[in-house]
Amino acid sequence: MILYLGRRLLGVIGVLLAIAAVTFVIFYVLPSDPAAAACGKACSDERLEAIRAHMGLDAPLWRQFGDFVTGVFTGRTTGSGQYALRCDFPCLGYSYENSEGVWDLLVDRLPVSASLAVGAAVLWLLLGLTAGVTAALRKDTLTDRVLMVGAVAAASLPVYFTSVLLIYGLIRLTGLLPYPQYVPFTTDPLSWASNLLLPWLALAVLYAAMYARQSRGSMIESMAEPYIRTARAKGLPRRTVVVKHGLRAGMTPVLTIFGMDLGGLLAGAVITESLFGLPGIGRLFYGALSTGDQPVILGVTLLAATFIVVANLAVDLLYAVVDPRVRY
Repeated sequence: MILYLGRRLLGVIGVLLAIAAVTFVIFYVLPSDPAAAACGKACSDERLEAIRAHMGLDAPLWRQFGDFVTGVFTGRTTGSGQYALRCDFPCLGYSYENSEGVWDLLVDRLPVSASLAVGAAVLWLLLGLTAGVTAALRKDTLTDRVLMVGAVAAASLPVYFTSVLLIYGLIRLTGLLPYPQYVPFTTDPLSWASNLLLPWLALAVLYAAMYARQSRGSMIESMAEPYIRTARAKGLPRRTVVVKHGLRAGMTPVLTIFGMDLGGLLAGAVITESLFGLPGIGRLFYGALSTGDQPVILGVTLLAATFIVVANLAVDLLYAVVDPRVRY
């Protein structure tokens, strides 16, 4: 297990370095110049060169990339003299737009995106697995057809369309829920949940539909295995056969997509956060893309990649817990 974890962690580091390098190259070939944007229209050549030096853009690309990577672990200093700016560990640079530290921006917005992702994940797992397992146990019946038709219909609805419908129905028409405004969980747990329920539902409808179809197929396959017939022949209760033997084996494919989905959402749901006005990482990323704020874009990209690869590693370790056959 230790050797396995060591190999996987080395792979994680390699993936993150590759993503950072690709992002650097993409911004290097783009025609935009952050220094020129910061300097303004009436900018002399001397002033432009000074700003480029302060941003570290006068160095070759390989030097900029090397400074960034080492700065993540050791910190770094940009500029010189009275304009020198120290960035401590973990240094992801400073935003070109407001000169705030990228790490501070991410830490400030992460609780919003994490609250949105975790709450939606709980909902879509409960709804999707319940619908999928129910449909599998009642295969080719009216219940199965109704659930699967509903899943296909829900999966066909874009998240922005579902969000607009929920806003119109649950806020403007009925007033059952307040318009989402993020409230920290530590401040008021009830207000935190009530304000996030609408975006949770918007995400859960789409993901639950996909999980229902996936879990149905996996459950039908696992329930046809010989060990299920053996368990039934032994006289085990139906609930034990379904939950302990069928569902555990059928959860392996579901865990795979769950790790990817949750890891991606932890780094921000751009459309959902924008529609509901939530100040999460997704909105930060969208704003950085609009202005070409390279340090913020790179920081969000690395954060998203980290969440995804860590989630995949955790899923691989959970395989052995969910399905004992994987241990061999």
